[in-house]
Amino acid sequence: MSNDTAKNQNQLDPIMQIEQLSVSFPGQGKKRNFAVNNVNLTIYPRQTLAVVGESGSGKSVSAMSILQIIPTPPGKYEHGKILWQPDPNVPVENLLDYNEKQMQTVRGNQIAMIFQEPMTSLNPVYTIGEQIIEAVRLHRTVDRAQSIEIAIKALSDVGIADPASRLKEYPHQLSGGMRQRVMIAMALACEPKLLLADEPTTALDVTIQAQILELLRHLQDTQDMSIMLITHDLGVVAENADVVAVMYAGRVLEFATVENIFERPLHPYTRGLLKSMPVLGQSVHRLPTVVDGATIPEDFPAGYHVEPHVTTPDPEIGYGGKDARLYEVEPEHWVLCTPASGNPIQPSQPGLRYRRVMAR
Repeated sequence: MSNDTAKNQNQLDPIMQIEQLSVSFPGQGKKRNFAVNNVNLTIYPRQTLAVVGESGSGKSVSAMSILQIIPTPPGKYEHGKILWQPDPNVPVENLLDYNEKQMQTVRGNQIAMIFQEPMTSLNPVYTIGEQIIEAVRLHRTVDRAQSIEIAIKALSDVGIADPASRLKEYPHQLSGGMRQRVMIAMALACEPKLLLADEPTTALDVTIQAQILELLRHLQDTQDMSIMLITHDLGVVAENADVVAVMYAGRVLEFATVENIFERPLHPYTRGLLKSMPVLGQSVHRLPTVVDGATIPEDFPAGYHVEPHVTTPDPEIGYGGKDARLYEVEPEHWVLCTPASGNPIQPSQPGLRYRRVMAR
């Protein structure tokens, strides 16, 4: 990296910081279950943050909280901040302080989202064109003719042939891969600064999956966009992420560069997650499960210990013990842990200006 590039990189401010975010839903009786519990995440311009974990780990709830699309009730934003700064020349604002009218200026405009299943996300009674045009006219001051041109360009940008005629088709007339491309076109039509991609390739075969991921990388470069990629596929993470946050039971357990996560995983849960991946050509009687060894304190680096994970939050100590916080245990590597007695390190907000941010 050149000195000029390094200097510019150090001047970058995060586009979004999530601080101590907690979201709960009703449990038995008066009890509240925390789907997201004191989550801290940071995303920088042009960076791809992958959020990985099992189903129910809080990945999607974290993303939906950014856009405030969680129904309240039953959901409840208990506390925390979602600090948003799409441009370094505007002040940082907390999205959780926004009312519904203010959030409408953000959703689909500054921040867009691709959902897991396009067939259920697209309206079956409206044409593709009508749905993209509606999104464009909601956020941009254009007439119908201009919005049609924008919709055609958006479909063309995601690799859909003959986009003008596709505007007249309905979702059921398209293949799964085509519907996902339409969802991406709709999300990016207003050129957002942050794209939330929630399992964008789950229902697609591997060939279409590779095409969609390559498309997202290309659009990220051309539109100067950050991506929060939500997935349970570690292969996708290795190929596409700059930084990775590993979640379990509503908490971020580990946050690091993609290299550190794969080459030097520190949290026992992350190690269990990686060990559960099948290896081509390796014959095993039984694949390890994620929980194998995930809560053994002795398996953690010297000087730290990990409290066993629990399935329900304790209102007094929370997950992992009352002193468990995200600590930068080595450069560019945060882990949820409890320092040994006398250890001087302090908890800190995870987030790093990874070199690929400015090197692209």
